[in-house]
Amino acid sequence: MSSGYQVIARKWRPQIFDEVIGQDHVVRTLKNAILRDRIAHAYLFVGPRGTGKTSMARILAKAINCEKGPTAEPCGVCASCESILKGSSMDVIEIDGASNNSVDQIRDLRDDVRYAPTQGEFKVYIIDEVHMLSTAAFNALLKTLEEPPSHVKFIFATTEAQKVLPTIISRCQRFDLKPIPEALIESHLAHIAKGESIKIDPLALKAIARLADGGMRDSQSILDQMIAFCGDDIKETDVLDVYGLVSAEEVFILAKAIASGSYAEIIKQVDGFDDNGRDLLRLLVDLQNLVRNALLESVRGNGSTEMLGTQMTSESLIRLLDSLREGEEGIKFGLSEKVNFEVALMKAAENSRARAIDSLIREISSLAGKLPAGSPAESFEKKKILTA
Repeated sequence: MSSGYQVIARKWRPQIFDEVIGQDHVVRTLKNAILRDRIAHAYLFVGPRGTGKTSMARILAKAINCEKGPTAEPCGVCASCESILKGSSMDVIEIDGASNNSVDQIRDLRDDVRYAPTQGEFKVYIIDEVHMLSTAAFNALLKTLEEPPSHVKFIFATTEAQKVLPTIISRCQRFDLKPIPEALIESHLAHIAKGESIKIDPLALKAIARLADGGMRDSQSILDQMIAFCGDDIKETDVLDVYGLVSAEEVFILAKAIASGSYAEIIKQVDGFDDNGRDLLRLLVDLQNLVRNALLESVRGNGSTEMLGTQMTSESLIRLLDSLREGEEGIKFGLSEKVNFEVALMKAAENSRARAIDSLIREISSLAGKLPAGSPAESFEKKKILTA
């Protein structure tokens, strides 16, 4: 027996342009195009998963087929809008590029575009994961895409634009959707939680937003799972335990130990994380983000920062970040994740404290330039530079 329950990602899917989160540059362009009657015949939405590509395509389809339109604000209540919302519109055809990627299927589509729309003004073809089409299928689509009938619009969505033929891209207006900032994800999840009568700790919201990696749909799916796990009261510790995350405070403590070169503290922290079943690869990503923020602060300042608990130069932070990045492969594919993680952290601590030979030479040269000409000290410094 069906309960009729809808997951949060579907229930809270944006239905108008103003509900789309974090893609203001795309929303503004599409709304202006509709208002000025400059609607292109083909669009390509590119971006990571869960950032609003398919939602934007459906909203655009509603906007140009609404009985009040084309309009930048579809009413949502007319017959056309309702049928698109329910997925029953004969004029909006959604195609999964992964399972409809043969040349024969594209030829059928090419024959179908000749028929006029049944209800709205336009016939809209939304092809998701368009990069999955075969080369022959792409070529079969080229002529139709370049000169489609006036009543036809194409909207493509993909996570991998580099796999789409350049001849296809050149025939489309391309929009790049970006990962959604964590602050916007937190704010929207708080809005959803309020609408669902869910009490959620602000730190839990931060943890979910961090885990989502810029994908709104991912964050909503995580929230859905946490509601199933916790009920209507969600704490940060619940999110950390379910997903094996490390709290932001613990990430800082570990970063502080690395920055100060405290190997004993590094081992102690890693032992604790491993005993509690934390995701070490995810922890490495969080460490990289924290070190990157410290690097940006040092660049904005005078070339150094105390953000990690000790004075560190931009050069040291770059070396630290580079070492953490190099450690990813060993943790992913090594025989012992914990051992490789510990080694990666200790190497990072060691490399961050090393000095580059070129920076030493520059520093010595600067000091030598300040010495009196012909002094024994000047001759000694020059010898050091020459033998370095």
